[in-house]
Amino acid sequence: MDILKLATEWAKEEIFSAKFFILFGFIFILATIGFWQLGKTDLAKAFIFPTLVAGILLLVIGSGLYFTNKSRIKSFTAAYNSDASAFVKSEMSRLEKTMLEYKNAVFRIVPIIIILAALFFIMMDKPIWRAISVTTMALMVSVLLVDINANARMEAYKKQLELVEDQY
Repeated sequence: MDILKLATEWAKEEIFSAKFFILFGFIFILATIGFWQLGKTDLAKAFIFPTLVAGILLLVIGSGLYFTNKSRIKSFTAAYNSDASAFVKSEMSRLEKTMLEYKNAVFRIVPIIIILAALFFIMMDKPIWRAISVTTMALMVSVLLVDINANARMEAYKKQLELVEDQY
């Protein structure tokens, strides 16, 4: 199995995943415009700023992941050609670090944030706090959906790297 091709395909899949963050960001921005133009109630008007902030955050996250992985693809060939063994080891190290971050942040902290936002929604009666709670839950669910998929790809990539690692 060609490790360079494997790494490149994984990075392309990450770019595809980043596009979903960007898509969700645009959806939040469209929701902001909808609340701004069509919102008549206090609750609808309260959603304008929280959805705008969430949309901008998702656009920034998605763009960052997109451009980081795009540039990473370009550097793969040079890194692999200079020292294939070091390339595999660096990919394994980076992958293990990222998977640990996912384990802690995505699978522990994000669900806690969703629960806290739901409790906050129940306890608060002001429209702005309810809008912030709902938007936070929607934002975290969006992140969770994309990152669960990304984590599954990372696990598969790690297994393939472990098979190839013995050859180097």
